[in-house]
Amino acid sequence: MDNLSDTLKKLKITAVDKTEDSLEGCLDCLLQALAQNSWSALVRSELTATSTSWVQVILQVILIFIKDNQNTETSEKIQASGILQLFASLLTPQSSCKAKVANIIAEVAKNEFMRIPCVDAGLISPLVQLLNSKDQEVLLQTGRALGNICYDSHEGRSAVDQAGGAQIVIDHLRSLCSITDPANEKLLTVFCGMLMNYSNENDSLQAQLINMGVIPTLVKLLGIHCQNAALTEMCLVAFGNLAELESSKEQFASTNIAEELVKLFKKQIEHDKREMIFEVLAPLAENDAIKLQLVEAGLVECLLEIVQQKVDSDKEDDITELKTGSDLMVLLLLGDESMQKLFEGGKGSVFQRVLSWIPSNNHQLQLAGALAIANFARNDANCIHMVDNGIVEKLMDLLDRHVEDGNVTVQHAALSALRNLAIPVINKAKMLSAGVTEAVLKFLKSEMPPVQFKLLGTLRMLIDAQAEAAEQLGKNVKLVERLVEWCEAKDHAGVMGESNRLLSALIRHSKSKDVIKTIVQSGGIKHLVTMATSEHVIMQNEALVALALIAALELGTAEKDLESAKLVQILHRLLADERSAPEIKYNSMVLICALMGSECLHKEVQDLAFLDVVSKLRSHENKSVAQQASLTEQRLTVES
Repeated sequence: MDNLSDTLKKLKITAVDKTEDSLEGCLDCLLQALAQNSWSALVRSELTATSTSWVQVILQVILIFIKDNQNTETSEKIQASGILQLFASLLTPQSSCKAKVANIIAEVAKNEFMRIPCVDAGLISPLVQLLNSKDQEVLLQTGRALGNICYDSHEGRSAVDQAGGAQIVIDHLRSLCSITDPANEKLLTVFCGMLMNYSNENDSLQAQLINMGVIPTLVKLLGIHCQNAALTEMCLVAFGNLAELESSKEQFASTNIAEELVKLFKKQIEHDKREMIFEVLAPLAENDAIKLQLVEAGLVECLLEIVQQKVDSDKEDDITELKTGSDLMVLLLLGDESMQKLFEGGKGSVFQRVLSWIPSNNHQLQLAGALAIANFARNDANCIHMVDNGIVEKLMDLLDRHVEDGNVTVQHAALSALRNLAIPVINKAKMLSAGVTEAVLKFLKSEMPPVQFKLLGTLRMLIDAQAEAAEQLGKNVKLVERLVEWCEAKDHAGVMGESNRLLSALIRHSKSKDVIKTIVQSGGIKHLVTMATSEHVIMQNEALVALALIAALELGTAEKDLESAKLVQILHRLLADERSAPEIKYNSMVLICALMGSECLHKEVQDLAFLDVVSKLRSHENKSVAQQASLTEQRLTVES
């Protein structure tokens, strides 16, 4: 005790002059005394005598030393001393040094390995109780302490959650929201940071904050305190965390978040600040209601201005901002209402500006322009207008620029746009006449699955109900051979599925013997038979119709391939399976009747006792299936 008393005398002097060497020496003595368990007795005696000056001096010295020596060794000394356990008794509402203790805890908890000891020392509950204080300094230091303990610490977050700390902080944010003096804004910033550390990358805690109504409060904070850089930044980080949760979108949509973010965005000139706002806008803009709000708030005009400013720059930050801005523009067009508002009957200034991106020499703008056209082309009226006004030619010119060693993303985007434009019936003949088929076939050599997928989809849309075009393509041996190859692309289900569907479409829309012969010679029959077993009813049906046409028009040419592909066994399975859709059963029976013209296939039908299966279908609830079952039964009986 004598050594400790000497130390305390030195602390009185040191607390005034704050010289580093004397502080370190005093703290070493103090920690040594602490290790000898003298601290508790001293503090108790001082508090009993109602004199807290000694405690204040000690705390001040510890705080100065920690701030001047933020390292592991200092924290280890604090932890080893047992002082953390004593802090809990100094965090009572009656304690005159509670703010200083909370400040020390905040500094100590900056070290990652000290956060769990703070929890284990029982500091969370008294800290949370201090959140009910009316003293602004106590609230500030308590918020810092809890925020630092929660940072990247499951144990810290769990303890604060159990103590109910989040709700108290949110209540403070609500009540203090409208006060704009600097001290209050500092406190609001700390509380926002505390909530961010509490919930960061933790879906359940983020959902808890959303249920507590934190989003409208944060949006209001942003609006009132938009001149305060630190608080604004903290709000944006909190928005970025919460906006990733789907459950947050509805709450965000009910606020004026779009208006506030756009207003803030317009004021920013620094790249980093704009980037922060972009990081909030991107997840929010996935919601259709918020897309429309952002459009109405004027975000698109901001984005177009950024594109204009950055398009010719070779600075890395400008290139990043150009990409982010144009990508966000495309995202806004994914909403039906926001897209239609910007299209304005094809006469909107935004639509016209986007069109000018396509002939640009900037790949990012070419990409964004093509994707924007693909998004505008989501209803027949828009598609018809764009085709009539020369969009197809612009897209074909763009594709021509990327045939040899071109940009894959641009190829994919341009093909996406052409595919969508080809959906309306009235556009098909116009696009075929414009030479779209020839432009698309230039990419037949592509080894990139995304390009292959869009190429196939575009061709399939173009030949829908276009017999002449279907026949012309169906007789193209290189195309058919490539389709057969892609039908085996098991690593790329989309490409495999589209290849099968295009093979089927070539037969269904051309009804041409020459097309069937080309497909048979290229080895395509087995893939059509496999397609009939697809998990997708539409693909099953397309395959069965194509196979029925093959059987009707070129059975002799295809029968060996049909036999080796085990078509008859597959049809028996489809008819016997109660889960098969009515149209699958119907078309399977039509195909069975068509196969009876082949001796080897006829024999397989007889061997599998199809009559038993078909006769049961005469009572099927679907009238068409029941009628076809009767016809098929008669045919099988006659042919038996």
